[in-house]
Formats: sequence, C-alpha cells, structure tokens
Amino acid sequence: MYSRKIDNYWSFKTADTKEFTHCYHNYPAMMIPQVARQLFEDYAPKGKLELVLDPYVGSGTTLVESSIKGIKSIGTDLNPLARFMSKVKNTHFNIDLINDGIAAIITGIIIYNPAEVINTDFTRISNYLFWYKEQDLYKLSYLNQLISELNPLIQDFFLLCLSETVREVSFTRNGEFKRYKMSEKQLEKFNPDVFNIFERKVQRNIKGLEAFNTTGTENLASVYDFNTSNGIPSEVIEKDSVDMVITSPPYGDSHTTVAYGQFSRWANEWFGFDNAKIIDRLLMGGVISKEIKFSTNSINSELENIKKLDEKRFYEVVSFLNDYWDSIKNVAKVVRKGGRACYVVGNRRVKNIQINLDYFTAEMFEKCGFRHEITIIREIPNKRMPSKNSPTNKIGEKVTTMNNEYIVIMTKL
Repeated sequence: MYSRKIDNYWSFKTADTKEFTHCYHNYPAMMIPQVARQLFEDYAPKGKLELVLDPYVGSGTTLVESSIKGIKSIGTDLNPLARFMSKVKNTHFNIDLINDGIAAIITGIIIYNPAEVINTDFTRISNYLFWYKEQDLYKLSYLNQLISELNPLIQDFFLLCLSETVREVSFTRNGEFKRYKMSEKQLEKFNPDVFNIFERKVQRNIKGLEAFNTTGTENLASVYDFNTSNGIPSEVIEKDSVDMVITSPPYGDSHTTVAYGQFSRWANEWFGFDNAKIIDRLLMGGVISKEIKFSTNSINSELENIKKLDEKRFYEVVSFLNDYWDSIKNVAKVVRKGGRACYVVGNRRVKNIQINLDYFTAEMFEKCGFRHEITIIREIPNKRMPSKNSPTNKIGEKVTTMNNEYIVIMTKL
C-alpha cells in the first residue's frame, strides 16, 4: 500500500503550541505550528518556495508559519469565523495603537452602566436567554460598543478577543465543540466575570502579537471564502503556481466528526456572519448524495463493510469523500511540477470500521499526477479532539477515536 513510518519526534509532546499568534483563539482540531514548521524544514520542494496554499485554513496555523518564514500564503475556508481568525492572526497590528485601545476599553469598563448599552436586541442569537444571563449579554454588547469606537485599524484585534469571550461566558459545557448546555448543578455555580475574561484574552493576545511582530511587518497572508470542492478561481491562484500545500482537512463531515459549525456558531451569530446556523451543511459532506464520484482500491472493502452495516452511514461517508476528491482534483491543478502537497489527516472510525483517510488521500493524489513519498505517523498529545465517540450511536457504547495523525507527503510529477 502506501508506506508509513512512526516518528515520535513529530509528536512534539513538550512543545509550546501557543507561540506567536497561535495563542489567539481556540478552534476544533487545530494543527499545531510545529508540524507546519517541520514540514517546511524537511519537505520544502526543490527550487523555489514562494507561495503556500492551505485549502482548509481553519485556525490559520499554516498561514502564520508561512508569514513567520517570510513566504506568501493563501488560505480559504467556508467558515467565516475561521477566515476571521486567520486574517487577524496574520496581521501585524501597531502595538502603540493596540495599547491606546486597551486604555480606552479599560476606561469604558470602569464607568460601565447597563443603561448606556446601545444595542440590546439579541434576537440574532438563537435562544439567547437559554444560553446566557441577560446581564452578561449587556456586558458583551457593551464591549462590542467600546470596540466600535476604537481606531478601525485595530478593531479586529479586539473583536477576536470578544469572539472567544462570547462563547466562554455562555452556558455551553466546557470541553465540548457541540452546543451542550451545562447541568443545573453547574449553572448554580456559574458566574462569569465578562470584563475580566475579556481583559485576560487581550493580555494573552498582545503577548502573541508582540512576538509575531518581531518576525516582520508585511502582511503576507491572503484569506478567501471559495470552496475548493467547486473550484479554485484562476484570478486568485493560477494553474501550476503553488509551491507547497500544507493543510489539515476535516476527517469527515461536521455532523458526525468534528462539529466546526456548532463550535463557531457562538461568534458567527454574535457578529452576524453569513450562514451562521448552517455552516455544517456547507462544509464537505454536508449535503448527502447517493452518487459515488470516485473509485478506490485503498478503502473499498471498508466502505463495503460499512454499507452492509448501515446504508445511511455509508452514504454520509461517501458524500464527504466525494467532496474531498473534488477538492483534491482542484488543489492538484494549482500545484507546480515538483511542488509538494502535505496533508495532515486522521483515520476516523465509522460503525467501528477504520477508514484509512491517509491511504485514500495518497491514492487520490496519485490519480492527479502525484507521487507518494512517505506518510509519517505522529501521536496527538495536544490536538483538541473528542477522545471518544459513539460509532454505533447507542447510548454508553463508545470507542477511542483518533490518537494518531498521518502526515501524507506527495510530490507532483
């Protein structure tokens, strides 16, 4: 099949994964910066390295690491929160302006009066009184108000801090990506200090910004919202122009694997971002299809076994793989000859059957004129993922999900 090697070095168990602007905002299944950094070090393509692509930009890890190295990068994502995070994390904000903004916000907090809150219409937020205390909604809105009065050049820096605060002061359970409310017992003790939480986010992020600003001042990353499964606009990326792809695609559809949309919905609704309530349906595998667009030898038997057990789940998996295959075809077209594609994937279980997405990824890229070099297996000590799920959807029946990642390295011939 496709050769794999276990390399414990790539686990980076003791590494600081929150360096630079990587500390800014939590996000599901974040690729740690050390993986992207080491891929640049060990697998940069021969010749030039001037343009990097991340077709599933997520939290923006690849783009930040590209910026630190002084390389231009392009990322795209259908989730508006992911795009916003990536944009902010790759911006060299002026520290003096940021400090002026902090001073103005602290002054505003000191004189806070609920009667001074301008926007008290929270109907854009689903069941807002189910998820928040009314007093906390007022404080969040007041912070939004203070930020809107700052210099427009720095507002996004503070809005990203507010984004994380919005979720943290809600009644959602800690450690969950999905929207699960705390228990009554937990709610009795829950009394978040909205202003203090926000201020802590700001202080944490300014340290990251100061470190990031030492790496340069040019904004090298560009973030877009096109869907690579549908195509890549030639006016954004020309054919055969990308030197290196470094990415961590979803491991499956958001309904059954990692709930990107549910996690992001807090901020997406708060800021009125487009499609806030339907993100998971827009992502890969979000629309179920009974057409099979690909042919595979690498995971064919696994798919057949899933189909025998549960035809509905089979078509959910197929729908994701259809979109993934379409995306790979489009990504392959923009990579130059000799360019590299590095995909960090996880092998999920469906109906307790493991789907070797690393094999499928290598196989699909081979169909597009690539050669598989090696697949590196690394442990996941730091990646925030649900450690167990229910493959049968029966209450109490859970199995361990992904403890390893597979870094698939491919070269375009």
